[in-house]
Amino acid sequence: MSTHARPLADWLAAARDEDLLRLFAARAVRADAPWHDFFDAAEALLDPASLSRVLPALTASEARALLDAASGGEAGQDREQLTALALLRPDGTPYPPVVTAIAGRSIPLPPAAAPASPSSETAAAHAAERAFTTVAVLADLLLIARESPFALLTGGGVSAGEKLQLAEAGVPTEIVDTLAAIALQAGLAVSADRRLRSSQSAEEWLRSSAADRWAVLVTAFRDALPRGVRSAGGGWVPPEAWPFAHPWDPTWAERAHVLQDAAALLGLIAEDGTEPAWAVSLRRGGDAEAEALARLLPAEVDRIFLQNDLTAIAPGPLQPALDVRLRTIAARESAAQASSYRFTSESVAHAFVAGETEASILDFLTSVSLTGIPQPLGYLIAQTAQRHGLVRVATDDETGRTRIESSDAHLIQAMAVDQ
Repeated sequence: MSTHARPLADWLAAARDEDLLRLFAARAVRADAPWHDFFDAAEALLDPASLSRVLPALTASEARALLDAASGGEAGQDREQLTALALLRPDGTPYPPVVTAIAGRSIPLPPAAAPASPSSETAAAHAAERAFTTVAVLADLLLIARESPFALLTGGGVSAGEKLQLAEAGVPTEIVDTLAAIALQAGLAVSADRRLRSSQSAEEWLRSSAADRWAVLVTAFRDALPRGVRSAGGGWVPPEAWPFAHPWDPTWAERAHVLQDAAALLGLIAEDGTEPAWAVSLRRGGDAEAEALARLLPAEVDRIFLQNDLTAIAPGPLQPALDVRLRTIAARESAAQASSYRFTSESVAHAFVAGETEASILDFLTSVSLTGIPQPLGYLIAQTAQRHGLVRVATDDETGRTRIESSDAHLIQAMAVDQ
């Protein structure tokens, strides 16, 4: 064992279990690491490859403190964190391999932090509109993922083929990856087997008001921010300082840009860089206060116009719970403050598969329609209900072959002739 590893081995041996757990998690130590004792652990933690993985995770303050300690100064308020990461000895001096690893490194100076400027009325209105659009598009994304999970690339992004299909459904492709990341942070989506699926909690979120939906997203976004951009109070530092938060991470500039874009999509940063009123509490580490945002959002409606051409028009943003249910019966054709939906035999059949009945569909539409139920729509629902389940296909348990059943003998005969 090298002499520089012994002090760290002694520190590891005396550390509490919870301290070791935090250290190994922070240093990304694998559970199957081939160590036999604390001396092996100390050697591995001070290995140049291990150090090269932990240095990019340091915040600007921690990196500066480590450089100060290496030059004979004090690590200051970051000493405890750097010691817990096995970069400093208990006496505050860095281990020799750490000194070697940071030799020649520097830290760019961030811009002078200035108090956040409040958004003007116009900028706040635009930020609110962007937040409302983001919430609505994310809801579309989750509804699509509920029916057909998305294929993910190795890096976690949505595949190009999936994005093309989403574009046809009206989802802007340039923000799909950002929206997917926001959904994962909020627990509204899960990633498994390289597929993105909506989660169980997404069902409740989809039926919440726009303001409540937004509060869930921004709280999760704030809580998932990397350490370098988090403030001591649990909020975030000025967004213009985010690109300087992790100076030794070569990928950080791009990540910081993605985070700034996500904050803008959620209406936390106005297009001119100012701060809307509803972002103040979150920035300080408090709860999401959606009241100021809600005042600028369009009023939700709970009624629709059913028309003879088998379409439905909502004269404003339809209440989310009604929108989700209506979209199990009809395909949405346009998404705006006044949305339109179209009923087809396929969309109504989909509703029956989802558990609706002819009676439940008619009851629902009657309760939300300002124009009653037009005769063509009533006929479409009745005709589809009559056909639904007419043919049942399953696997025969005894033979393993396909079994087809129907109450219509003529239909069975026709299928027997033309299989």
